Amino acid sequence: MTIDGKVMVTGGAGYIGSHAVLALCDAGYQVVVVDTLVTGFDWAVDPRATLVTMNVADPAIRDVIRDHDVRAIMHFAGSVVVPESVSDPLKYYRNNTAATCDLLESAVAGGVPHFIFSSTAATYGTPERVPVAEGDPKAPINPYGMSKLMTEYMLRDVAAAHPINYCALRYFNVAGADPQGRSGQSTVGATHLIKIAVEAAAGKRGHVGVYGTDFPTRDGTGVRDYIHVSDLAAAHVAALELLVARPAESHVLNCGYGRGFSVLEVLDAVDRVTNMTIERRLEGRRVGDPAELVADNTAILAALPWRPQRDELDTIVRDALAWERRLAERTA
Repeated sequence: MTIDGKVMVTGGAGYIGSHAVLALCDAGYQVVVVDTLVTGFDWAVDPRATLVTMNVADPAIRDVIRDHDVRAIMHFAGSVVVPESVSDPLKYYRNNTAATCDLLESAVAGGVPHFIFSSTAATYGTPERVPVAEGDPKAPINPYGMSKLMTEYMLRDVAAAHPINYCALRYFNVAGADPQGRSGQSTVGATHLIKIAVEAAAGKRGHVGVYGTDFPTRDGTGVRDYIHVSDLAAAHVAALELLVARPAESHVLNCGYGRGFSVLEVLDAVDRVTNMTIERRLEGRRVGDPAELVADNTAILAALPWRPQRDELDTIVRDALAWERRLAERTA
């Protein structure tokens, strides 16, 4: 099911956003990307989409909504580094919460009926149980998670007051790259484990830090639910189709596979895929890191026809590594 008009993808020149643009274009949607290009890349935007360089908080976003007949918004723009959110919380409340409030005002003013929000498992904080379900307590332990949770509350209240429905997708750990090599994680200084590990495998780093070896997990290192970015992008398209088909409903859904891997297990997978050994340096825990985050994905499997296609850890690592090598060739 498509829509009459375009889908606006904010942050569509970034990692996850660019994959969502690919998925939307592949599915036949017309797309306009809004991105400041501060952390994103214009070359990462599918040429089938229109790129507008702008901040989502800019009042001129209303002109973009009108001129492009935007009928749905997928909102990825924001700041995403957990340790940075602890040291600079105001940046996160400004970029993630306040800016989204401005964008929502523009969406309501422009009569946009559907809104998909890039949320996070960090809204749960340290979960009381694992796997964690959507209805479990939300108690973020860092400003990043709190900034996203505050936005979820805004969406709930806006949808109750205006003719707009929404889907907040709570991501677990996103990794991998487009299997066709069209996009991948390109941010300099990324903090995600698989990205760091494949950088080391490609010779861009000398080692990988393991932050915390005394967690109450099976090997003492943090456990995370890793989801392939292309599977995640497909979930966004399915969520949009659900919102269009059922305009009176809104949803909050976990995006994960329902199983976790430890830091050491991920590094073992990188060693396995590359047939080499990445140097590991054991460090202390980082502020704001829970021991284990794994999704209960029952709700998304029930709500959407979406099913994971690239959920093997080695597949995620292999795609991430292929992109990292492509990046190296690009900058050589």
